[in-house]
Amino acid sequence: MSQDNPLIFLIDTVFSIYIAIMLLRFILQQVGADFYNPVSQFVVKITQPVVKVCRRMVPSAGKIDTATLLLVILLMLIKMVLLLSIAGYPINPGQLLSKSLYDLVSLTFDIFIFALFIQAILSWVNPDPYHPVSSILRSLTHPVLRHIQKYIPPIGGIDISTLVALIGLMFIKRVVLQLFQLL
Repeated sequence: MSQDNPLIFLIDTVFSIYIAIMLLRFILQQVGADFYNPVSQFVVKITQPVVKVCRRMVPSAGKIDTATLLLVILLMLIKMVLLLSIAGYPINPGQLLSKSLYDLVSLTFDIFIFALFIQAILSWVNPDPYHPVSSILRSLTHPVLRHIQKYIPPIGGIDISTLVALIGLMFIKRVVLQLFQLL
């Protein structure tokens, strides 16, 4: 698709940001992040109007907020349809669904990788542990880091678990996405 088209840029950017926030809402629910954290509140308030409508039709499956997850996939599909239509490409429903699921998996990995990266950088400047962003980052990264920290203790007082997690997630992302392309 032509990135020179300002309408394609605008639609891609706005949808991508909102989809990322919507997926972050889903992930924060899954990791049990503090609902009263200001960052969580922002995410909930910006996504609640759409999620509220969808929840009337799509019930949760246990602890999984299926309405939010379905909205993420639906927004990805809408984005792809709009971008393809504007660019003048044909629309293949099977390829659209496949590309949307591929993008969902990729974005999920990217959120965790980004959270780990930011947490690593913040650890160098010793941030306030009670800051809302620090709290959210801990909520996001703890499920990944706790497994690694069991097997790799700090070496000489330096915790390399974040580095191992970053490399591991980037490797797993590449493997998963490569397998996804084979299907």
